[in-house]
Amino acid sequence: MNLHEFQAKAILARYGIPVLPGEVGWTAEEAERIAVEIGGTSFAVKAQILAGGRGEAGGVRLARSTREVRDAAAGLIGSRLVTAQTSAAGRNVRRVYVERAVTCARDVYVGVSLDRDTGAIVLLGAGQGGGLIEELLRDAPEKLRRMPLSGAAVPSEDELRAFAAALGLRGGAESEAVRLMAALVRAFVDLDATLIEVNPLCVAEDGGLTALDVKMTVDDNALFRHPELQVLRDEDEIDAVELEAQRHDLNFVGMDGDIGVVVNGAGLALATHDILRDAGGSPANFMDIRTTAMSLQIAKGIGLLLADPKVKVILVNVHGGGMTRCDTIVEAIHIAVRWSGRKVPIVFRAAGQNAEYALSMMIDRRISHEVANSITAAARRAVELARSSS
Repeated sequence: MNLHEFQAKAILARYGIPVLPGEVGWTAEEAERIAVEIGGTSFAVKAQILAGGRGEAGGVRLARSTREVRDAAAGLIGSRLVTAQTSAAGRNVRRVYVERAVTCARDVYVGVSLDRDTGAIVLLGAGQGGGLIEELLRDAPEKLRRMPLSGAAVPSEDELRAFAAALGLRGGAESEAVRLMAALVRAFVDLDATLIEVNPLCVAEDGGLTALDVKMTVDDNALFRHPELQVLRDEDEIDAVELEAQRHDLNFVGMDGDIGVVVNGAGLALATHDILRDAGGSPANFMDIRTTAMSLQIAKGIGLLLADPKVKVILVNVHGGGMTRCDTIVEAIHIAVRWSGRKVPIVFRAAGQNAEYALSMMIDRRISHEVANSITAAARRAVELARSSS
């Protein structure tokens, strides 16, 4: 689950991360009032959407008076902001974050992430920060410093001091960075986060540090431990179909194709997509049925495909194992078809636990389908059926 900048800053402030005075405004008038309350002569007005690249796309505006804050907010609220991390349609800006602006001697990048290859928590840093950090590190990846952590333990002060020095921080800035990075690691572990980025981290002339922007992602699977975070989910920023799927223990992402894909397991889903593409097909979705999902929940996901007029064929590629059996998937298909009333061709391929029983169930429940004995054969047949229905 991604958090907005203002949410992430409020959380990190409780860990002692230095942030600027700021507040969210839903109207231009409210933004102006916030600027008056904050005080000062320079402000930043920031569109709050769950996507990076806002500054380069015009979503962050500087104002030199409270009246300019009002004008900047009026220009952002209600607009659609297209960044490098949004679709071509962009995201609707419903609110802005108004904070005092500061002058920085330099910017650096600091983050904590989960290395998915090793499973280790990694402290990240670069001696240069800002909106173009991704391009910088793509062209010069050696500039990204990495410190794998030992389990969930906060690195020692000496280790953090050496890491800060490698980012070019000296004196007071080095000491401030040691405290800040230790706090980031504690927050990352406490919150079951998968990513916390401070970029840019502003270094003032006197060595003081301030988190000018924060990006935070927490693990959806751990939200049951964090009811205080669950309530922060911005459902207006989530596709309605994907949100419905999440409520039923399904990982679901809508796509532009015409072949609905029903798969259990993210790796198997990605492999199915690759094979479909190789066969000339176009998936209408990504679906990963979680092991805890029951037949009624899975039926909701299949129902989302049946309700999508773009879907011409449904490809079912499941492997029974663990807690999800093949017959559970068939039960879900039967329920979804009865609920929907819409009939589309179904290509069915199953292996693993109760696969033979699932095949017999497809016949017994009178579910119209074609059986495929391999993923490749299933993909090719689904593509043929999608083309023939065009």
